[in-house]
Amino acid sequence: MTVDPADKPRNETEHERLDRQLVELLQGFRVAVTGVQVLFAFLLTVPFSTHFDKVDGVGLPLFYIALFGAALASICFIAPVFHHRILFRLGQKPLLIRRANMFGIIGAFALMASMTAATTLIVESVSEAPAWTIVTAVVLVGLCAWVWFIQPYLSRLKANRHPKGAENA
Repeated sequence: MTVDPADKPRNETEHERLDRQLVELLQGFRVAVTGVQVLFAFLLTVPFSTHFDKVDGVGLPLFYIALFGAALASICFIAPVFHHRILFRLGQKPLLIRRANMFGIIGAFALMASMTAATTLIVESVSEAPAWTIVTAVVLVGLCAWVWFIQPYLSRLKANRHPKGAENA
């Protein structure tokens, strides 16, 4: 009979656990920040494109939401790196992990707004039917909300009802 590795308790000290959690957080940010930076760079070039002067009505606010959402997401995903550098060797790793987690959640909301606004702006620019613009925004917000926030939150609620191995997370 084999034992599922998930059922085995981790044999790590508090310090090792904090190190692991920090590495996991920063690794997740490395993935997210690359996509955000590409989106942000693209958005920074848009006003200099030849047809940007034709963006009006709902398009301009969508552009600003996309641009500032990408900027905020970048700030949030990069912030833990600088916090780590400034708080280095001061015994503040639990604080750093809590802050990094908070920045990650805020950054994800900002990224959701930016991606939704940028995609909706493109649909609004190329589609003759305003309904497609609304459908695009609703579908993207709903999809991001479900995949990034609602599903993990529901899993968290379920795990809290059945806290098997929760002390090792």
